[in-house]
Amino acid sequence: MNHYTSEQTANIHKETFAFIEVKEAANVLYITLDRERKKNAIHPQMINELAFGMQYAHHEKNVWMVVMGAKGNVFCAGADLKAFMGMLGEYDSSIPKPEGEVLIGELFNKIHKPIIAKITGDVYAGGFFFLAGSHIVIAQDNVKFGLPEVKRGLYPFQVMASLMKVMPARKVIDWCIRGYNLPVAEAEKYGLVTSVTTAENIDAETQKVMEELKQNSPSAIRLGLEAYDYIQPSASEHKYLMEMLEKTVGTADGQEGLMAFREKRKAVWTGE
Repeated sequence: MNHYTSEQTANIHKETFAFIEVKEAANVLYITLDRERKKNAIHPQMINELAFGMQYAHHEKNVWMVVMGAKGNVFCAGADLKAFMGMLGEYDSSIPKPEGEVLIGELFNKIHKPIIAKITGDVYAGGFFFLAGSHIVIAQDNVKFGLPEVKRGLYPFQVMASLMKVMPARKVIDWCIRGYNLPVAEAEKYGLVTSVTTAENIDAETQKVMEELKQNSPSAIRLGLEAYDYIQPSASEHKYLMEMLEKTVGTADGQEGLMAFREKRKAVWTGE
């Protein structure tokens, strides 16, 4: 699924990004979530910018891998619900609208280059797209992983599907319906995280993995990941799951959960 052509992405380093930072060095493209003030919450234009950066990595032969990071002590707090409801706010971005709808849950497999997620902050809700979609996840031992949607009258539909590709289904369901914080050590045990390290060592650990990858054939890796993408189920599930989220938001419980969260009170559920 090519959302942007190689011609569109060729001058990526001259583009203006509102929500991410893009740098390139030594065959590595670094994509950093740059919305610290909003806890790197996912904005619709952020998704477009991510797609643009990842398509550049896909097209550019001198990019051998992608490293995902984030500024601040929250890697990603999930979706910016206000923005997805149409309250986009003002931003300065030169990235055009993509060809077709970008479904973040399907974005990562289409790059056909190794993606390393360096997790230096807490991750909640939709932030797990970045972990489930990456091939290697290196996390600090002091970060928090949470799926609080059910406590707000919602449900992590798309995240559930993405997590089930890397974690046991029963554990994913348990996490989704109980809404607790999952310790990092358990996330490693269940396959969501590749390795756990300290804040002091995470840069060195990430660099070590990058150097290991550079010892291997980038062409072989690219074709191997293309094959992996090919053998995945071809039917799109994320469009349906997005529709289910919209349906849940429209329920009485969904509205009550969002209101209670804004008013910092306990929700009163009716089951409607």
